[in-house]
Amino acid sequence: MNQISLYQRELLTGHYHPKVFAYYFKRWESYHMSFHSHKEIEIMYVMDGKCMVETMEEAVSMKKGDFILLDANVPHRLMVDKNTPCRMLNVEFSFLKKEGNFPSIKELASENKNLTEFLLHSRSYVVLKDSNEIYYTLKNVVLELDKKESEKDIMIQLQLAQLLIQIARLAAWEKEKKSEHQQADLYVKKTIEYLHHNYDCDIQVKDISQAVNLHPGYLHRIFKKQTGSTIVEYLTSLRMEKAKMLLADTDIPVIEISYYIGINSRPYFSLLFKKYTNMTPNEYRKSVERNIVKFGR
Repeated sequence: MNQISLYQRELLTGHYHPKVFAYYFKRWESYHMSFHSHKEIEIMYVMDGKCMVETMEEAVSMKKGDFILLDANVPHRLMVDKNTPCRMLNVEFSFLKKEGNFPSIKELASENKNLTEFLLHSRSYVVLKDSNEIYYTLKNVVLELDKKESEKDIMIQLQLAQLLIQIARLAAWEKEKKSEHQQADLYVKKTIEYLHHNYDCDIQVKDISQAVNLHPGYLHRIFKKQTGSTIVEYLTSLRMEKAKMLLADTDIPVIEISYYIGINSRPYFSLLFKKYTNMTPNEYRKSVERNIVKFGR
């Protein structure tokens, strides 16, 4: 029986069908499996609890709704701590030469860009977070496998085809989300650099968005998501820290400090500083001077 693995190019050049060889539901408690591999591809789906799946490359922490798709012949082991039991659904499958009229993986991939791209990106394993559709399809595959009907094979092929397309779509979505996150990181980094270089100027969010070439509303959203504060809050915090430094380390008159940090209103600066430090600028400078005398600096 000629079985091929998930990322062999033969899947996209020849005609193969997926076939399940083993499946089981199991609750694991305080279990440390030895490293092993098998010639089938394996899906390990966490239905409840927590576990760790370790490969030769890394140890992957998994919880409810996570699943790992391991290619054939990839050494791995399951580890479950005694305080966090884990209930899992495992399905092992491979690809055999096409029999019958149901479309092969090659034919399915020719109609589905996500599936083609997924099969072309060779990797030992992929870890994904399910939105419930993978679990229900896996469960339906198992239910069909348990039936004794003579015509169940077509339903199994349908479910397996659906499963592979769903996994490919989920992998593509995760890849796109990661790319968007990396792009957002870059925009946020550029924004922070701009703020540090221009905090002493009278700047507004529209000025920053023009500098980083991004819509103000979108920049506001990703900055808040990445840093936990708005751009204005970050700028205010930066200016107050610079003001504290100037008050502590220079003899610049207090009434001029606001202009050094890009705030053109002295009363507004005093209000912000008091809110930020619970002291007025004068009180802060005097507290620093007292500490210098106290510690003989």
